[in-house]
Amino acid sequence: MASDQTRSAILAAAERLYADRGFGDVTLRDIVAEANVNLAAVNYHFGSKDELIAELFVTRSIQTNRERLNELRAAEEKGGGRASIEDIMRALVGPTLRGCLGPDREGSTAARFMIRASIESVPPIRRIKNREVDHLRKFAAAMRRAMPASSDTELYWGLHFALAMAHHTIREKERLLRLSEGKCDLDDVHAIIDRVVTVSVTALTMGDVPSRPAARPVAMHGRLTRQDL
Repeated sequence: MASDQTRSAILAAAERLYADRGFGDVTLRDIVAEANVNLAAVNYHFGSKDELIAELFVTRSIQTNRERLNELRAAEEKGGGRASIEDIMRALVGPTLRGCLGPDREGSTAARFMIRASIESVPPIRRIKNREVDHLRKFAAAMRRAMPASSDTELYWGLHFALAMAHHTIREKERLLRLSEGKCDLDDVHAIIDRVVTVSVTALTMGDVPSRPAARPVAMHGRLTRQDL
């Protein structure tokens, strides 16, 4: 088998196994057996299990992030350089939700792998998520142009909560189905995106969260004790 074919076979086998069984239960020997290659080939192409997981996650993330940025660019072009906050939020969460939910996607190996990555969040994936934030900075900049009167702090929290809603919906869809007794339709991806966008925009346009006054010490029986100070 040619080198490129070997590498592709390893990646495909690893993605299938991780999607089916999770990261903790799959060994490198499982992967080489599935790919019909030897262990040395994995070490040669990837070096370790963590590097293999990272390669898979980066590959899938690049596809999602490219789609996000393309949608953001189109929204800003449509708005003459400034997109509406609704279109920005839609570009942010839409590709993730469309990629993992719906009857035509959630059964795919790629979607199941990314759902596993979201649920289990193993160290190599956490490191990548914490490091690779440049594409999110572009969304923050677009949000600043759309809502110049809002503070950066509120915009960052708004971006963070929008992503959290999208990922939590993907991770916990089975629980939501059971809780709602099927009333919440997880196959209607467009409606889910609309809900996440609506909640995100509503939170952002309500205004800054008021600062809370500092808590005052509580007096015990009308007197302050040393522990209260």
